[in-house]
Amino acid sequence: MKLILAGVLAGLLSATAAKADEMVFTSWGGTTQEAQTKSWAEPFAASSGIKVLQDGPTDYGKLKAMVDAKNVTWDVVDVEMDFAIKAAKDGLLEPIDFTVVPKDGLDPRFSNEQAVGSFYYSFVLAWNKGAVSGEPASWADMFDTKKFPGKRTFYKWSAPGVIEIALLADGVPADKLYPLDLDRAFKKLDTIKSDIVWWGGGAESQQLIASGEAVFGQLWNGRVFALEKDGADVGVSWNQNLTAADVLVVPKGAKNKDSAMKFLATASSPTGQAKFAEASGYAPINTKAKAEMAADVVKGLPDAHVDGQINLDMNYWAEHRDEIATRWYAWQTK
Repeated sequence: MKLILAGVLAGLLSATAAKADEMVFTSWGGTTQEAQTKSWAEPFAASSGIKVLQDGPTDYGKLKAMVDAKNVTWDVVDVEMDFAIKAAKDGLLEPIDFTVVPKDGLDPRFSNEQAVGSFYYSFVLAWNKGAVSGEPASWADMFDTKKFPGKRTFYKWSAPGVIEIALLADGVPADKLYPLDLDRAFKKLDTIKSDIVWWGGGAESQQLIASGEAVFGQLWNGRVFALEKDGADVGVSWNQNLTAADVLVVPKGAKNKDSAMKFLATASSPTGQAKFAEASGYAPINTKAKAEMAADVVKGLPDAHVDGQINLDMNYWAEHRDEIATRWYAWQTK
């Protein structure tokens, strides 16, 4: 998710906040932000008259620095849920105005007093069919370099996903993942460390798999969906798919808080969620959205693959985020 949409006014936005009839939406770039723009920002701008400027990619350090400096130039930001939980505790977020943002229909798993669900996704095992002989079926196959030679790609940031994948591949039962055994996870990751190519953003993960630079990958299901739409010859296994969510937050001190709340109402509405799900392949966080979606699209969403599905523990990660990150980045640089 590190690529920035064409036309991003990053330099301007870093110096000044948007005008009263403008607001700034920040997300991860690539196909995800493109879908958010078409599904949420454009309809919102048309109905409200408020121009939505795009910025990105999401940067947690930058968000915190803005709040600390009391110079916030972002109004709505797409973040991972574990970050949102921690950021709320640290006083970095505005409370959601639920007199503006309807609560009715919002999945309570993905919304709270400081965040409204953006989308619900799964990490899945994906591969380049032209570069792989056979079909890998589990995360254990990602660690079997004899049976499936080639580079593997994982998310490089300290976040829910890779640690759990390593433990599952090492035989830890899904219901015994937490608390995370970091010693065991890093020992397992050591076995393939020289074969890992890291991706920092969703678009990069797509490029690595499509080009064959990495033959296997831990990808967001929506990125696989985008590859398939583009005609790429990719395979996907939903076995032990790992679920989590992104949420939308308003940084503390946002200059256009009123507009931000109105934007959140559009983004989290049944129609907004349905349009985004159809465009991205990610599941909606509004329980009424599926009634507005085609049946064949609903069948391909993460919540249609619940057999063997594993829910990543966002609260655990929020509580242990800093200590895991310290060890994670130290291990990566060894």
